[in-house]
Amino acid sequence: MFEQLGLIGCGLMGGSFALALKRAGLVKRVVGYSKSPSTTERARLMGVIDVEAPSALLAVSGADIVLLAVPVAATEATFKAIRHLVTPTMLIMDVGSTKRDVVDAARRVLREQMGGFVPAHPVAGREVAGVENADPDLYTGKQVILTPIERTRTVQLQQATDVWKAIGCHVTSMSPESHDAAFAAVSHLPHLLAFALMNAITGQPQGKEFLSLAGPGFRDFTRIAASEPNVWRDILLANREELLAQSKIFQRALQAFEQTIASGNADALEKLISQASNTRAHWRISSGKPHK
Repeated sequence: MFEQLGLIGCGLMGGSFALALKRAGLVKRVVGYSKSPSTTERARLMGVIDVEAPSALLAVSGADIVLLAVPVAATEATFKAIRHLVTPTMLIMDVGSTKRDVVDAARRVLREQMGGFVPAHPVAGREVAGVENADPDLYTGKQVILTPIERTRTVQLQQATDVWKAIGCHVTSMSPESHDAAFAAVSHLPHLLAFALMNAITGQPQGKEFLSLAGPGFRDFTRIAASEPNVWRDILLANREELLAQSKIFQRALQAFEQTIASGNADALEKLISQASNTRAHWRISSGKPHK
């Protein structure tokens, strides 16, 4: 059991983590800080945190486990705010959807205390944000990707693995570089496409009429377009190189469909559709098998 969780960012992700730890009996006390005082107060009233901290630094004071649940663009500033109270035995984690930029920020700021930081990406979330949506079951059955580096201490890496498993997660480890390449393809690009599609439709004179005719397929395909704008702005910019590489690959695939349709080649078009259909039919969400 941990004595104190220092929670920086008391929104959906951070609040859900705190509630999950409390329910599992893994922490005695949660001290929370959010940029918005009203969020921190709401988190205390909801029982997500036990004490409101006036700063990120004071949220870390006395903590043996720290979670940064802030937008990825705010990671470096948060490290700078807490570095003076980081101790060698402290476990520090984040929940960012990109990892290379987060690791680079930790290297620049934490330096000799870098070993206690275990970068983490829980593959979980919702299109609704805010502590009022915090749920202790948010991470149950979900995959968590840890991206340790050569300086990550074995003790903290084991602690991170144990704590995520204890709240019901499947834990996988891979390099920050492999993580960002993979999630550019399966997460960041799909979000980009959903955002672009919504804008493409609404940018047409008959866009509203078209949307009024959309059904469940459109709803499911575009669900992620309702995601938090500032969060996804930061993610798409942070992983821009991998994302743009995946976008080019997608454009080639789209062009193959366009050319086949333009030529009227029904057999070739059916073959392309069958390839995608068969792949999707046999795909299942990962159970957390380790990546090399």
